[in-house]
Amino acid sequence: MALIYGSLFQSSSPVHAFQLNGDGGFFPLDVNASATQQNPFWLHYDYKNRDSEKWIEGSELFNEQVKSALCGHAGRWRILRVGDGVLLTLQTLNTNVGQRPEQLVAFRVFINGLIIISSRHRKVNSLDTVITDLQEGVGAESTGDWLVAVADAITDEISDFTDTLHERLIEMEDFILNGEIPERGELALLRKQIIVIRRYMAPQRDMLARMTTEKLLWLDETDRRRLQEISDRLGRCIEDLDGFVSRTAIMSDEITNMMTEMMNRRIYTMSLLAMIFLPTTFLTGLFGVNLGGIPGNEFRFAFSVFCFLLAALIGTVFWWLRRSRWL
Repeated sequence: MALIYGSLFQSSSPVHAFQLNGDGGFFPLDVNASATQQNPFWLHYDYKNRDSEKWIEGSELFNEQVKSALCGHAGRWRILRVGDGVLLTLQTLNTNVGQRPEQLVAFRVFINGLIIISSRHRKVNSLDTVITDLQEGVGAESTGDWLVAVADAITDEISDFTDTLHERLIEMEDFILNGEIPERGELALLRKQIIVIRRYMAPQRDMLARMTTEKLLWLDETDRRRLQEISDRLGRCIEDLDGFVSRTAIMSDEITNMMTEMMNRRIYTMSLLAMIFLPTTFLTGLFGVNLGGIPGNEFRFAFSVFCFLLAALIGTVFWWLRRSRWL
């Protein structure tokens, strides 16, 4: 394997440039340092940075497929074996300010025994945990260990968000059981978040599982076992999300039934009111024809008697509806 010196990255403008010290910490990348199995390089780029993009496209460390992915031109989930290295496209939650979690952040990683090259545009907050561990001296000791740490940080974030979705589902279910309807769009947004996270995490689980079977010298048995555990944990999150989708479908049906029942109740009430006032409407219409004078117009108390008779008629119809159990 050809030697890789820090001077190769001198004009690449990375966001972060570290050399792992093999003991859980790191050194700032020195131009005279060389990458080894015990002390690999990790460089993290923003591919929208013109200097970084230009360096990646002109580097002899990668083939064209890797360059295209690291520059953000290939958005599909993939795991691509390149010699003794691997190209991964990973997805994680978007926890940046003012953006929604389901608007996932993608970042690409090319990794082998000597170097880790990662690139993104929007900030990947999951990597902050990995960097913090390195700063405290309890981080990754090798490239394989780094991959495990990143996969673990992403899965922890997904697991925590899954728990949050579960709590929101329980609150909404209790809300509906109390006969109340959630605000318009609230259930739709929850369902969208569940479906999107499930859609993007399933291929990621498969990629992590596949990594455990790749014959890579820089992945030891401990790394493979931990990657399999992370893949299984992510799989359990996906199973939970599948259950959440079914629960939201049931909630949607229940809301539809509640709204239909409310509408039917209103229509029923209006029909009963129409039935109560139908005889009075007929009588007032009949007396209002006025072809040959209003009947009883010469009687002083005719209007009062007529109003009394209408009230009696309304009462009789109301009593009949109650007796017939229509009310």
